Amino acid sequence: MSVALVAKPSTRRGGRRSFWWHFLEMVAVMLLSMVVFGVAVSGIFALLGHGNLLHYAALRGGLMTIYMVLGMGLWMRFRRHGWASVVEMSAAMALPYAILVGPFAAGVIEEGAFLAGMHVLMLPAMYAAMAHRRAEYASPHASHLSGDHREGGQR
Repeated sequence: MSVALVAKPSTRRGGRRSFWWHFLEMVAVMLLSMVVFGVAVSGIFALLGHGNLLHYAALRGGLMTIYMVLGMGLWMRFRRHGWASVVEMSAAMALPYAILVGPFAAGVIEEGAFLAGMHVLMLPAMYAAMAHRRAEYASPHASHLSGDHREGGQR
């Protein structure tokens, strides 16, 4: 009589794939949010006769951060992420602006470096927020509905 050992399928690869899929999806949502909210706000500023205000990089950077945070928050809630995850991700996304606006206003960094740095630093900040809740982001979106990504399946 032989006993066949059946290896438990590894979810590590699927978890890693799901984690990075979440990340790419979030980047796409950020870009789309900047376009949609940016066009809307630019139109409102133009209608009010204040389109020239968007020439100020600190204001433009702040608005872009708000656009991305709003879009991301809406998308995360749509995907059934909990409020704690939404708040953590929002804070992570706003952190680069908060760090760089002071040196920009003091003239230590130029406009291009400020805006580019704000966007580039947002990616590792988002990664850190996701790594903090790795089980949530490594699970398929469907598990957000049931809370399966949480310990014990409890919500």
